[in-house]
Amino acid sequence: MLALLLLLAGCTASPVLREHATALTPEAVASTALGHWARDQAEPHGRLSGLALLADGHDAFAMRSLLADQAEQRLDIQTYLMGDGITTRALLLRVLEAAERGVTVRLLLDDIGAVGQDARLAALDSHPRIQVRVYNALSLGRGHLVSRVLASLPVAGRQHRRMHNKLWLADNAVGIVGGRNLGDEYYNAGSPRNFADLDLLALGPVMEPLSRSFDLYWNHGLAQPIRRYRRADPDAWQALRDRLAVWLEARTASTYFTVLSERYESRFRSQLTDALHWGEAEALWDPPGKPARRGRPALVETMAGQLAQRVTPESRLLLVSAYFVPTEAGSRRLQALAEAGIEVTVVTNSLEASDVPVVHGAYAPYRAALLESGVALFELRGDLEGDGDPRDESVGSSASVLHIKALGIDQDRLFVGSANADPRSVWWNTEVGVLAESEPLLSDFTEFVAEGVGPQQSYVLELDARGRLHWLTLIDGRPVHLEREPGSAWARFLACLGGVLGLEPWL
Repeated sequence: MLALLLLLAGCTASPVLREHATALTPEAVASTALGHWARDQAEPHGRLSGLALLADGHDAFAMRSLLADQAEQRLDIQTYLMGDGITTRALLLRVLEAAERGVTVRLLLDDIGAVGQDARLAALDSHPRIQVRVYNALSLGRGHLVSRVLASLPVAGRQHRRMHNKLWLADNAVGIVGGRNLGDEYYNAGSPRNFADLDLLALGPVMEPLSRSFDLYWNHGLAQPIRRYRRADPDAWQALRDRLAVWLEARTASTYFTVLSERYESRFRSQLTDALHWGEAEALWDPPGKPARRGRPALVETMAGQLAQRVTPESRLLLVSAYFVPTEAGSRRLQALAEAGIEVTVVTNSLEASDVPVVHGAYAPYRAALLESGVALFELRGDLEGDGDPRDESVGSSASVLHIKALGIDQDRLFVGSANADPRSVWWNTEVGVLAESEPLLSDFTEFVAEGVGPQQSYVLELDARGRLHWLTLIDGRPVHLEREPGSAWARFLACLGGVLGLEPWL
C-alpha cells in the first residue's frame, strides 16, 4: 500500500469446482433495505461516495454485526486470518442466521488463515446458502501451522505469497475495508494484547468496484472450495450453529458483550453511522493472480503502483503503518520529500510494541537518515495507557500493537486499506484499499492519529549532536529521555537477527 510511495525512484490450484458469481445487479441492490438506505443517503451527493472511519474496535465489531443482520441478499467476507474467540464465534453465528434468512454468504479466506480450521469451515460450507473458499491452498499439512510450514517448503516460492485483503460487503450496498481480520485482538477483546486498527465504512459509487474486486478473487483459480480438502455432513452447519449459540449464551452477561450491545443499539438507532463524509473515492486492489506469478511483478502491475501514480504530496504526508520497512529507495524518496519542504510524518510500532521484531530490525537502520532529513518519526509504545515503564526489559507480550495501514496526503486525501509500508505488501501479498478525497474525512484521521502520537502513548525519536538516537516519552506524567531503545533483550535479539540475515526483501 504505502510502500509504493517509498519504492518510487504451492501447488497450482485446480480450475475445476468453480462456480462463477457476479455482483448483484443495481436493481437487486436497490431492492434491499440497505440498498434503499444507501441510495437515499447518496442521492443528494451525485457521484460522491459516503465514507466514515471505524477507529474503535467495539464500533468495528458492532458495524459488522449490524451489516450481517441487515443483509437480505448477499454477504461477502474476505479475510487473511480468522481466529477462534468470542468475536469470531459471534460473527459466525450471525452469518449462519443470515443464511437461514435466505442470504447468500460467500467467505473467502487465505489458506494460511484456514490452518487447523477445516472442520469448522466445512461445517459452514455445508449450509446450502454458504460457500467457503480458501486462497492459494495447499492440500498437505492443513491441521497445524508447523506441519503446514514444512509442507510449504518445497513450493515456498508460491506459498510465501498470501491474500492479505479484508472486505465485509452487505448486499453490495454498504461495505467495510481496512486492516481488521477476524479475531478478538482486532475488536478490543484480545488477551494479553489488542490491535489499534482502522477500517473505512463505505457506500455509494465506490461499492461497485469493491464488490467487483471480491468477485474477481472469488472466481479466480487460486480460490478453491473448502470441500476439496474437507467435507462435512449436510447437517453439520446445524450442529455448529447450536454449539456457537450455547457457547455465546453463557457469555452474554460479560462486560465485553454489554459494551457491544450498547454500541450495536446505538448504531442501529442512528442508521449505521452518525455522520458520513462525502467525496470522490476509488477502490484499488492487486490482481488476484499476483501470488501465482513467477518472480517479482512490475510495480505498475501492483496496487502499490496504482497508488503511486495517484499520489504526489505537495504539502504533507502522514504515513501510519504497523510494519514499516522503507527500503533504501523508499528512504531516499521520503528524505527527498522532507528536504523539499513537505511535512513528512511516519507512525509505526516501537520495538517493544512490535509483534514481529524481525521486521523492526529491517526498519531500524533507516531511522537516523530519515530524521536528519526532517522526517518526523513516532513509535507507538507497547502500553497504550502509558502506565508501564519502558525501561522494564522483562520478556512478555505488550498490551497493544499498532495495526493500522493508512496514508494521509496533503489536506484532503486519505488511503485506508490492508497493506503495510513494506516490500511484502508491495511485491508478494495481494491487498485492497480505498483512496478518498474528503477534507473532513482526513481531518477525522489526523485527529485520531494525533491522539496516538501523544507523549503518553508514543515515543518521539530524536538525534543528538553526535547522531545518536533518543526516545522521548512520558512515564507517570514525567518527561523521560531514553538513550537505549526500549524493549526486551529477546526482542532486540530478533531485531538484530533480521538485519543480519538480510530478510528485508521478504518482509
